Amino acid sequence: MKVGFLGPEATFTHVAVQSFFEKEEHLAYTSIPACMDGLAEGEVDLAVVPIENSVEGSVPITIDYLVHEQPLQIVGEIIMPIRQHLIVSKKNAEKWKDAKVIYSHSHALAQCHPFLHEHFKSTRLEPMTSTSAAAKFVSENEHENIAAIANEYAAKAYGLHIAVSDIHSNTYNRTKFVILQRENTAKEYGLLKKENQKSTFVVMMPENKAGALHQVLSAFAWRKIDLSKIESRPMKTGLGNYFFIIDVEMGYDEVLLPGVKQELEALGFTVKIIGSYSTYSK
Repeated sequence: MKVGFLGPEATFTHVAVQSFFEKEEHLAYTSIPACMDGLAEGEVDLAVVPIENSVEGSVPITIDYLVHEQPLQIVGEIIMPIRQHLIVSKKNAEKWKDAKVIYSHSHALAQCHPFLHEHFKSTRLEPMTSTSAAAKFVSENEHENIAAIANEYAAKAYGLHIAVSDIHSNTYNRTKFVILQRENTAKEYGLLKKENQKSTFVVMMPENKAGALHQVLSAFAWRKIDLSKIESRPMKTGLGNYFFIIDVEMGYDEVLLPGVKQELEALGFTVKIIGSYSTYSK
């Protein structure tokens, strides 16, 4: 089995894949859309991409691409602790305070804002596609006094020095990664377990109308179904047009959740279940 992930080597996504799919073949992609496209085109059997961080919130590109571009299915969820470090080339191990540019993923830069504000108030911060890509760039330009924010695996993979450990501002820093599979694929990979099951709904309104969110929530509330997340995202069809993505703390059953779907569809909503799956925490 091949598992695609947001690369390059030693991204947090790669760490999640290594910890969960130890014996499978891993294939790195340069971006989240490329990874999802690779899955849709059959280059890999599963794909793992980040969807939410406890500090920075949702990863919009994952949600939007899943809804608007590639109709894939969520078949699992991995929650990983995130530790961010300031890493430099070994040549600049003693000169990290003088770094001219700091590279990392935009979420990582935001997660480390207090540290950066204290030590690098006037230093240029440069977003990159991943923390590992930032580390790779630093390793390829070791003659320059630049730094990256990444994990210890990236430091080791690219022969870099950890100048300052654990520079993230929030001690409870977790990222949620979703395991994706092509729709209508009958093959099972043994990812579903009885406990820690969830389902994810996408609910689209036919038009912007008063009380729409109340109607959606009521369909779950009177059935006493626990929601762990509800978020609105643009439909990309015009200002004010949104869809809701809703995480439900139960697997898709034969009565309650089908009842929610039927009720909302009777009210004119378009409803799609994009996953019923288990959560795994590391």
